[in-house]
Amino acid sequence: MTATLNINTIRSRAASFAKDFAGETYESGFDQKFVNRLCWVFGISDYRLVDFQTRVQKKGGRTGRIDAFLPGKLLVEMKSGNQNLDKAYVQASQYVQAIKNDDELPRYVLVSDFANLHLYDLQTKAPRLEIKLADFPQHIEPFLFLADYEAIAVQEELAANEKAADKMAGLHDAIKATGYEGKDLETYLVRLLFCLFADDTGLFGENGRFLNVLINHAKIDGSDLHGALSGLFDTLNKAEDKRPKNLPEHLASFPYINGALFQDSLAQCYFDEAARKTLIECAQLDWSKISPAIFGSLFQAVMHFDDEAGKAKTKKRREFGAHYTSEANILKVIRPLFLDDLQVEFQKCRKDKKKLAAFQQKLASLNFFDPACGCGNFLVIAYRELRLLEMEVIEALWGKKLSGHLDVDTLILCNVNQFHGIEIDPSAAQIATVALWLTDHQMNLRVQQFGNYYSRIPLVKKANIVCGNALQIDWNKVLPAEQCSFVMGNPPFLGKKEQSPAQKADLEPLLKTIKGSGVLDYVTGWDVKAAVYIQENKRIPVAFVSTNSICQGEQAGVLWPFMLSQGLKIHFAHRTFRWSNEGKGVAAVHCVIVGFGLEKLNQCYLYDYGDDISGEPKVIAAKNINPYLVDASDIWVEKRTKPICKVAEINKGSEATDFGFLVLSPKKKKGVIGKKTSSRKMGKALCGR
Repeated sequence: MTATLNINTIRSRAASFAKDFAGETYESGFDQKFVNRLCWVFGISDYRLVDFQTRVQKKGGRTGRIDAFLPGKLLVEMKSGNQNLDKAYVQASQYVQAIKNDDELPRYVLVSDFANLHLYDLQTKAPRLEIKLADFPQHIEPFLFLADYEAIAVQEELAANEKAADKMAGLHDAIKATGYEGKDLETYLVRLLFCLFADDTGLFGENGRFLNVLINHAKIDGSDLHGALSGLFDTLNKAEDKRPKNLPEHLASFPYINGALFQDSLAQCYFDEAARKTLIECAQLDWSKISPAIFGSLFQAVMHFDDEAGKAKTKKRREFGAHYTSEANILKVIRPLFLDDLQVEFQKCRKDKKKLAAFQQKLASLNFFDPACGCGNFLVIAYRELRLLEMEVIEALWGKKLSGHLDVDTLILCNVNQFHGIEIDPSAAQIATVALWLTDHQMNLRVQQFGNYYSRIPLVKKANIVCGNALQIDWNKVLPAEQCSFVMGNPPFLGKKEQSPAQKADLEPLLKTIKGSGVLDYVTGWDVKAAVYIQENKRIPVAFVSTNSICQGEQAGVLWPFMLSQGLKIHFAHRTFRWSNEGKGVAAVHCVIVGFGLEKLNQCYLYDYGDDISGEPKVIAAKNINPYLVDASDIWVEKRTKPICKVAEINKGSEATDFGFLVLSPKKKKGVIGKKTSSRKMGKALCGR
């Protein structure tokens, strides 16, 4: 949940906002930047929450475009300086009347020529509020309705994702009930996911074409649905000049997708009426609101635990879905790893066209590697942020010249093939590939702010997601180290007692030279492999989320002497925080994030959470971060079995590693105690009662 800013912070941001846009008068060059900064004042940082240039059908059939729109809250109409704002409000009112979805109707309308802000409350119909931009910091109270918008929107998005995942779970079960299962079922569902998303985001041209196939070109009983879908998949896989001349009109209108997504034929699936109905219900959801970063993990949960029955399966899915990685936590990794530095570099060169062009080329040359990528959450967010930064570069390069006439294909350089991953679960690897394509399409839709419609179909490039065991694969065969720019991720959390024999076997060849390595968590396998991998390219920085135990107690004295001996330095670290997610049945693990590399930095940064490990961290500049995540020299405490003074040796310390088998219930306590006084005393000691 996004925290609401305090009033003093908002007022300070408002002053900065007013200063930044003082004297600005040009609408099409700076209107979106103006709205974005206004949203930033009130803590709205997520670009997805603001829709720019939304098309609406006005009375009389004319099409209009809303300058900026926060569904359910605010509609903004921007004008250049000295234009009539009363006429602008009439235009905005026509847009409000054209909005079909009652849930999206805005309560407020803002019209502005940069120097003046006129705010209308459509609910109370109170007289409009007129504020000069220069006076905005003193009059922020009427705009405070924006302060909680992002937090509410996040919850609404989560609800939309969970609803979609529930529908997909129902579809999975309905198809599986017909006897269809295994890899074909997983591939079927991934293809359907792509079609559902494409059908609501313009990727198929006119929205609703896929739903039309389901409703109007398949029998109610579902008996011919597989044939209808196979025909569609075959069409999506063929270029227009390779298609049959007598292809039915409802299929001919679909574009060529490519990308090998629809390439292989699937075994016959005998749909029934229930499965067809469930698929139609899925298609009737608004998939444009689904986040690939979040939905991937929820979708994976659909295909997990399908060997369990009834309530157990539902419960497992709910628990699994709750463990997806929240965007806020992903940003804790990628911001200090690369995003903050890229933003600083952009600000330094934004007024130099030659340097800007070189900077864009640099962005397109970067390669991102997640060797434990799951459904691609880290890669998806990293790609989204890369594309957003590139769009800022493009705007700075072209400015007012950008509108409508530039060749967008040569304008956008960053693409999904810059993203690489390893994932052991085949279904998750498939989802990661598709999630990056969907994110690419979402970002391409945002190119509309430059006055261009842009789509990258047929799909030519794809993410490099390798299905395999990351602790056994040679990472250089996935992405040669000399081509890698950044390594990041969230490897599995498993302590020494939770590891299976196979997992212990994964670690053994990696850790065999490290004395005492039997105590190390599973995640350390990725640390050690990364330490070896980056020796071939000393410029690669790495950041992994880990259990906090690798920077505490006996593990710190085992792992980090090896890591430091490889020449590694810790560049930044988040001290212990609660790795909580925004789903139901929240997963709560105490984690750290450790960013390291071979380059020695003049300044390192610690992120400290103090007494509130669920809150926001305080940033501490440090000269050196040691294995215990302290600004101090690189020291560590080694294990010893002999006491340093004349006391008895400890055989086993106090630790909760009995998995609950030594905990007695009140009923068992009574049975143990019986009537003997000595047993009664022992029972009190055992149960604490």
